[in-house]
Amino acid sequence: MHDHPHHDNELDEMTARVRALETILTEKGLVDPAAIDAIIETYEHEVGPRNGAEVVARAWSDPDFAEWLRRDATAAIASMGFIGRQGEHMVALFNTPEEHNLVVCTLCSCYPWPVLGLPPTWYKAPAYRARAVREPRAVLGEFGVDLPAEARIRVWDSTAELRYLVIPMRPEGTDELDAAALADLVTRDSMIGCGLVPAPEAA
Repeated sequence: MHDHPHHDNELDEMTARVRALETILTEKGLVDPAAIDAIIETYEHEVGPRNGAEVVARAWSDPDFAEWLRRDATAAIASMGFIGRQGEHMVALFNTPEEHNLVVCTLCSCYPWPVLGLPPTWYKAPAYRARAVREPRAVLGEFGVDLPAEARIRVWDSTAELRYLVIPMRPEGTDELDAAALADLVTRDSMIGCGLVPAPEAA
């Protein structure tokens, strides 16, 4: 976070503001850059997309757990030990052949950190936040997700009170895979709704 080149004029407005605030707080001795880096490291590698992938894999292979996710995603996810800030109130969205779910935060960048880690830069960008609502099919196409014309796309606006985890469809050819192998297939983007889980041979 601190070894970035100083090209703030090339940054989006939100990133530039965050970096400016970090610089001011560091200069005043109110923030320890090493502590910030440690927090980021934790959320990128320990509290990251692998957690969400494990939730998805379990939902694919355990019908009772999948039903629990539908009823009370917060409790079901917490039962796996994935709890913490930005994940207090969760809803699981199950993709089907008829309906595809896409998550966005139109106001800022609300995101379920305990299961997905830190949000990607594009998730925070004004272009994604606006276009995902106005033209979701076009946005998905830019991510390489081409859905059948008859498939309905539902866009969910994440908030400070409510965060979403998309449960993508399980790909064919995975009946013999165990939970760890299934989790290896799940991508971060598929749990936001901007990607599809590839079949084992494609992965």
